[in-house]
Amino acid sequence: MGFDEKIEDKIIDREKSLSSAEEYYDETFQEPTTEETLHRGLKARQISMIALGGAVGTGLIIGSGTALVRGGPLGLLLGYSYVGFVCYLVMVSLGEMAAFLPHKKGFAGYATRFVDPAFGFALGWNYLMKYLIVTPNNVNAAGVVVQYWTQSVHIAIWMVIFILFIFAINLLGVRVFGELEFWFSAIKVIALIGLLLMGIIIDLGGNPHHDRIGFRYWHAPDGPMGSYLLDQVHNSKTAIFCGFWAVMVNALFAFIGTELIGVTVGEAQNPRKNIPIAIKRTFWRILVFYIGGVFVIGLIVPRTNPNLFVATKSKTGAAASPFVVATTLVGIKVLNHIINAAILVFVMSAANSDLYIGSRTLYGLALEGKAPAIFKRVNRMGVPYPALILCTMFCTLVFLNVHASGAKVFGWFVNLVSAFGALTWMCILFSHIRFMKALKSRGMSRDDLPFKAPFQPWGSWFALISTGIILFFKGFDTFLPFNTANFVTSYIALPTFFWLWLGYKLYYRTKLIPIESIDLVTGLRAIDEEEEKYLAQETEKGPRTRLGKIWDSL
Repeated sequence: MGFDEKIEDKIIDREKSLSSAEEYYDETFQEPTTEETLHRGLKARQISMIALGGAVGTGLIIGSGTALVRGGPLGLLLGYSYVGFVCYLVMVSLGEMAAFLPHKKGFAGYATRFVDPAFGFALGWNYLMKYLIVTPNNVNAAGVVVQYWTQSVHIAIWMVIFILFIFAINLLGVRVFGELEFWFSAIKVIALIGLLLMGIIIDLGGNPHHDRIGFRYWHAPDGPMGSYLLDQVHNSKTAIFCGFWAVMVNALFAFIGTELIGVTVGEAQNPRKNIPIAIKRTFWRILVFYIGGVFVIGLIVPRTNPNLFVATKSKTGAAASPFVVATTLVGIKVLNHIINAAILVFVMSAANSDLYIGSRTLYGLALEGKAPAIFKRVNRMGVPYPALILCTMFCTLVFLNVHASGAKVFGWFVNLVSAFGALTWMCILFSHIRFMKALKSRGMSRDDLPFKAPFQPWGSWFALISTGIILFFKGFDTFLPFNTANFVTSYIALPTFFWLWLGYKLYYRTKLIPIESIDLVTGLRAIDEEEEKYLAQETEKGPRTRLGKIWDSL
């Protein structure tokens, strides 16, 4: 008996037992009505690119300079590899739940359903706050990138233009948004491939100086590891460890964003097939670009170069990118403007997808009754326009940059985003652990799921503990010496999440859902009907041409 037959039996049993007081049930588990629903218009290739566009941005192109200074080339590679593996475990855990139940309520829906309504409320608002911050962060980065070319136009004007641009794209509907974001992200992929090839060529001696660099910067006087804060002059073991830990924190910020696939499932075509495909593709692309990218950066740029971006400096944009520093060192100047244009595409694409995810997260909260009902309204194109307008309004946070340096604002946003993002990862992982226990209690094998996450259940536990440790110690440098602003932005997410969870729990008197009472089937019938309707429409279109199949597989 396959997955569909087993689920159908479970649905029938579930419908017979809805009146049982022992069975936990919430009417918000049902899919929304046609009048207030999103449109399933995203294809697998678009979902993959949206996830890539939202994840690959300033963390690699600009922020990796800070990580190189503090951790050295080896520390940079090890830190990004470790957090990259944790990111993979988060992705597959999310993919298992999303392929089984591709609903339109985002992560909060899984937390509400598998853990506790209060837990879902806290996660939903935590994730929303992350995107209310990360979107202006990328707009802020775009503004300072443009200043590399000219400072004759006030940065506030550029920010207004960028905000209006991403708002207009999101307002056009998911089909237009998905196609435009696909091409934006495709440009990013081409640019990244070009930067990686350029770095390898420079390292092997293909530069104006004909200087074969090799692993020269790994054999610097202070070794392949960096040092940070404590006893940097003498390069003590403590300073080396602090440098490596700073890389871990930086890598966490860089990888956060890959999980946004869990929000796109609500608008994905044939989600049980396309979501697993998108997750697998996204992982390999990010693995190559991030791990490969930081490895190349460690080869061609010395960690002691004063031009590398550090959050305490005012220099940003192309001049602060490790790739531009590398071209400058070997005498290549013409590429700087091209790289700066690529960076602008990077951050604008990320801001575009961030605004999309923020609006859908608020929409999902409204569907569950955890946000004002006005935010579940959609227009005829399936765009939750009230949620989109509110999220766009928060983009005005970028005007903090008018009274403070771009680098300082960037550092504050990085602290906030990484904290909110880490909490989101932990909630996803805990929800997945509960999901696996619920399947086991019902005698349902994970082998029958549309997508089975590897390395489980130990993978989710490992990623949960690792992310928790990084989150707890992420602000260690705020104490050496103590910096009030950085301390607050590093840790404000923790009490915020706690009070959201506790306040909802006390007000509604919710309890942790017993494993045996977790609802695994409500709403599945509606999702199955949507899937059958989509497949019927595809059948009516006739067989795909070879070119069409290749296009869809991109």
